[in-house]
Amino acid sequence: MIKYYTRACNFYYGSSSKEKIKKKLSLPLNGNNLISFDNIEIITRKYKKKIHISEIKKQNLKIKKKIKEDINLITKKKKFKGLNFLHFPILMGVINLTPDSFSDGGKYNKKNSGFNHAKYLAQKGSDILDIGGESTRPGANDVAASIEWKRINSTLKQIKKLKKIISLDTRKSWIMEKGIKQKVNLINDVSGFEHDSKTSYVLKKSKIPFVIHHMKGTPKTMQKNPQYKNVLLDIYDFFENKIKEMRYLGIKHNNIILDPGIGFGKNLKHNMTLLSNVSIFHSLGFPIMLGISRKRFIKDLSGNNDSKERLGGTISSSLFAMSQGIQIIRIHNINEVNQSIKVFKSLNFK
Repeated sequence: MIKYYTRACNFYYGSSSKEKIKKKLSLPLNGNNLISFDNIEIITRKYKKKIHISEIKKQNLKIKKKIKEDINLITKKKKFKGLNFLHFPILMGVINLTPDSFSDGGKYNKKNSGFNHAKYLAQKGSDILDIGGESTRPGANDVAASIEWKRINSTLKQIKKLKKIISLDTRKSWIMEKGIKQKVNLINDVSGFEHDSKTSYVLKKSKIPFVIHHMKGTPKTMQKNPQYKNVLLDIYDFFENKIKEMRYLGIKHNNIILDPGIGFGKNLKHNMTLLSNVSIFHSLGFPIMLGISRKRFIKDLSGNNDSKERLGGTISSSLFAMSQGIQIIRIHNINEVNQSIKVFKSLNFK
């Protein structure tokens, strides 16, 4: 049986988008008139084709039904506790309290430095603060839960004063439970709740919002020749199955974010395929997050123009993500990326 997937494409922005929607020449993305689309790409595992929205009615009954179901999800306004996606992208600031994270390990794990960095991120436009005490860089070893908690406990207590959404970056149910007791707002598990069998039950019991993140393998193994039949559709199916699993466990709320996991068990070709087609995930009906900050794909693409913070590549990929309607971007350099977004919006979203 052929499975069909729907990707929104050919976007319009600002006044141009509003005018197109008014004339029924395009459809709003996520209920936001400032970004709309007038084409969709129908994808199977054997072929794909783009069609204008006016041609949907000409498709056979089965495809037409699937497209209409997906478009309802693509155009529907996304609701999430504490976040307003009409003002996108929302920036998630990274607070790594580890000695060995891939780009800023050891930088913020000294006394008060984590809190001071969190204050800076909040001042410069971070609506979500993502705090973690375990490195998940390629090749990283597991860290004992007691050590991970010791790294984040003090800073976690402090950053609650900033009155931002606090995201807890962990793969361990014990850390999640302790963080929930300290009133974190969001759980961000890079393993997609695969690392610890108890994590799904913590989500069910607490009813806390969470990110479903895709990672192939573990941080120790994920970059050892990762392979997919079709990276885009394999990860789409992973999300679809994981959501069904969560529903089966009794998690009924819709405060769920999807992150395809750039760099987590993907080579350059995989990452480029995901980023260039990232708008396919809108048809799952949940907000999308991308962690593209300082990732290796920037080095792979830029060659001898690579730099320590990979700021140019981070900014360009962040702006591309925004142009595809991605709601949340996980970033280290909040100030510079926010600056680029403000300029980009002033030029394109008027």
